[in-house]
Amino acid sequence: MQGWWVADILNDPQRGAPVLVSWAVLVIGSIVLHELAHGWMALRLGDTTPRDMGHMTWNPLVHMGPWSLVAFAVIGIAWGAMPVDPTRLRGRHGDAWVALAGPLMNIGLAAVSFIALVLWMTVGSGVADPLHGNLRMFFWLGAWLNLILAGFNLLPVLPLDGGRIATSFSRGYAEFAYGENGQWLMLGGFILFFWFGFDYLAMGISIMLEVALSGVLAVVG
Repeated sequence: MQGWWVADILNDPQRGAPVLVSWAVLVIGSIVLHELAHGWMALRLGDTTPRDMGHMTWNPLVHMGPWSLVAFAVIGIAWGAMPVDPTRLRGRHGDAWVALAGPLMNIGLAAVSFIALVLWMTVGSGVADPLHGNLRMFFWLGAWLNLILAGFNLLPVLPLDGGRIATSFSRGYAEFAYGENGQWLMLGGFILFFWFGFDYLAMGISIMLEVALSGVLAVVG
């Protein structure tokens, strides 16, 4: 990316406005549903904090907050947050179940997007472009993005969901993660993966999706 990501996409003849709109809808929608999944699980396990603090809403401004929205406008990535009080959750591993609910939502969204992609590639094959190509891109991007969100969030590093799951099931890991040295190592691991490993995750998921799509189309076609 040479300049502002929005301008780069709009000026790219291979992407343009459909990709920009799709990315905005998918990123914001996936974050909102991810956070609501945390909230739904917390409520199910007895913690009413998400509802008490007004976070059980479809409003992305509530889930993302100003800094996340600024980051999305500037660099095209964002994050969300759901207030939860682990001490109010039922069950020994209540916090782990709440943490897992978010990535599971992303996996479900990826599955729905992939099924929609396969159906569109078969049933909608006679539809002319640009509609056919734009919807194919939208469904593929939906599956790709949500698999990335699931994989990234399941890394056993705080403050990601995977870190909360790992600390819930391993007392030793929790003592390390919440210790002074552990917190710095967690932060360092998070930054290192984000800068050096994220591209490999994205590439691996792209290859996996293309292989899966080709295999399914070969069967149903």
